[in-house]
Amino acid sequence: MSKPGGHSRHGRRDGIDPVLRSRARRRALQAVYAWQISGGFAKQVIAQFAHEQAHEVADLAYFENLVEGVLSNRAELDTALTPYLDRSVEEVDAIERAVLRLAAYELLYRQDVPYRVVINEAIETAKRFGSEHGHTYVNGVLDRAAVEWRKVESGASGASGA
Repeated sequence: MSKPGGHSRHGRRDGIDPVLRSRARRRALQAVYAWQISGGFAKQVIAQFAHEQAHEVADLAYFENLVEGVLSNRAELDTALTPYLDRSVEEVDAIERAVLRLAAYELLYRQDVPYRVVINEAIETAKRFGSEHGHTYVNGVLDRAAVEWRKVESGASGASGA
């Protein structure tokens, strides 16, 4: 629903609700983590979490895009992340690995999402679900990666400091 002036009820012209997007990212993290642990098929993981997600107010389309994107581009995401890691992708803690894969997908394939938003959401998700200092690792990796992957955007606004 739009307010006068073309803004949605969330105060954004594009109609995106940041709260619903955050929930979608958290659910996507859980789905990617479950997939990493179980090795299940992408469609099964998405179907299971989409069914559960239907009962929680979240951006279901964005959730599905994130999960499908990470699962279908895993090899490319891991290759892109490797230069910024101090160990192999598989040696990274499973939660932080899922957070990094999701953020890498958004940074590389979702240019419509500002890199600062991607990094901040990844840090907050890692704080909530990851190890005690996992968020600092995630921050360091993504800060360095964003400078390369989003050169125009990061160059225009300076270092992220997220």
